[in-house]
Amino acid sequence: MTANASGDDFGAGAAGPPLDITPLPDLLRDRSRAGPVRDRRPVYVDLLPPCNAGCPAGENIQAWLSHARAGRLEQAWRQLVSDNPFAAIHGRVCYHPCESVCNRADLDAAVSIHSVERFLGDSAREQGWQFEPPAQPTGKRVLVVGAGPSGLSAAYHLARLGHQVEVRDSGAEPGGMMRYGIPNYRLPRDVLDAEVQRIAALGVRFTCDHRVEDLAAERAEGDFDAVFVAVGAHLAKRVDIPARDAGPMLDALSFLRAVATGERPEIGHHVAVYGGGNTAMDAARVARRLGADDAVIIYRRTRAQMPAHQEEAQEAEREGVRINWLRTITAFDGPELQVEVMELDESGRPRPTGHFETLAADTVIMALGQETESAFMRTLPGVEFERDGSVRVSSSLMTGCPGVFAGGDMVPSERTVTVGVGHGKKAARHIDAWLRGDHVEPVAKHPVVGFDQLHLWYFGDATRRTQPELPADQSVTGFDEVVGGLSADAAVFEAGRCLSCGNCFECDGCLGACPEDAVIKLGTGHRYRYDYDKCTGCAACFEQCPVHAIDMIEEPT
Repeated sequence: MTANASGDDFGAGAAGPPLDITPLPDLLRDRSRAGPVRDRRPVYVDLLPPCNAGCPAGENIQAWLSHARAGRLEQAWRQLVSDNPFAAIHGRVCYHPCESVCNRADLDAAVSIHSVERFLGDSAREQGWQFEPPAQPTGKRVLVVGAGPSGLSAAYHLARLGHQVEVRDSGAEPGGMMRYGIPNYRLPRDVLDAEVQRIAALGVRFTCDHRVEDLAAERAEGDFDAVFVAVGAHLAKRVDIPARDAGPMLDALSFLRAVATGERPEIGHHVAVYGGGNTAMDAARVARRLGADDAVIIYRRTRAQMPAHQEEAQEAEREGVRINWLRTITAFDGPELQVEVMELDESGRPRPTGHFETLAADTVIMALGQETESAFMRTLPGVEFERDGSVRVSSSLMTGCPGVFAGGDMVPSERTVTVGVGHGKKAARHIDAWLRGDHVEPVAKHPVVGFDQLHLWYFGDATRRTQPELPADQSVTGFDEVVGGLSADAAVFEAGRCLSCGNCFECDGCLGACPEDAVIKLGTGHRYRYDYDKCTGCAACFEQCPVHAIDMIEEPT
């Protein structure tokens, strides 16, 4: 069984049997039979599931869930990694926007897509599954600058297409912010290493501890035919805070990177984190693990305006992190911190009230966001930049310099692992086409199927399986992974909760509902077809199809 792809501008549309568009016979039906002449007919269709449409990495989620539901675990993993090489990573760190649009949420609870994805990724590591060998070598060389999620994704897809790829990165090991920004308790390093090593096994070459200073020179010296730039946003934004005898003031990225490389900074017992994003949540949680009795996040807006994902804030609070909303730091005189209470004006923007509070703080960690480091691209002709240093690109992710593409944190977009991986996949398709002197034709998307279009007689209640978690008092004592994985039985069960929205999964509802025996079963995996000589257009099959894999259309005149 197959499903729609995500419908991005380089992906497939419907995957599976072609639509049944059997030409009408000369007579629409035997007019000697009782009943009206048919004015409409059923056709089998493939619509776009909302999970696929909502995945920034372009995964065909419904397709790999269907394989997992049937117990075809390796096939499920291979379907998944045809779009995204990081199943075990994404199953841990993706904020699963697919689940926020899952139609099942309107029935009971969204399918736990991320937990099944993690299970498949962990199974691949345990079973030693490897990627399929790459295509025949093309003789083309591509330089990827940045070994974070976007650069690694591009390298993976380019290598599979037969290109010779070299990844250069300033870090000691590949992974980018996945290695140096996401703490071990969310992403264990052995998981990251295994997924990166699988890409290296495709023949991708890694050059680490290498900072690219002049991209034009490196491209020319290495005789690279194309370049993909995916350097992360590593420059911390700063703000001036008046201080007299201040304690340590650290930026969150440097703090997290130091801890990730084995350091244990002295931060004292009271730590304040300034900012409201995911990095602020991680910094506060790491501070607790380093011995801080009190970790407080100070954010100048409200919870509803907080850029951090809700789950991140909840996990931080579960571990004892306090969040002070509508506060801004005005002075730091360690071990005390002065904050001013804010209020929202008519437009929803925070403004000072003149009321101040004093908090205990041995260390302040600044987590006010990051900016892109792009100075090394200034020598390239035609490249244009935004005010924050990010690079302007076309719809193909190519910059104004021919053959130089950019993605991930380098371009204006949401800065997440999943968005970066999606950019890498998209860039690889466009780089491949450019190297061949071609271009990628946009593919029309199928309509997204909504909950109100489903007829859910087939599906009963099925409680969502939950992942085990370490108790909060235990999780803050070290960097062991907090969230565990599903068992094989639980993962298969959870995959079975998928409603297969918009795509036939051969439940035989149409076959059993047709009063004219006009539905013909073609065998497992091949779905059905209609005998329009028998079909009366009664729509019984349409009404019985639980997933809206059948549409009723007007008869051609």
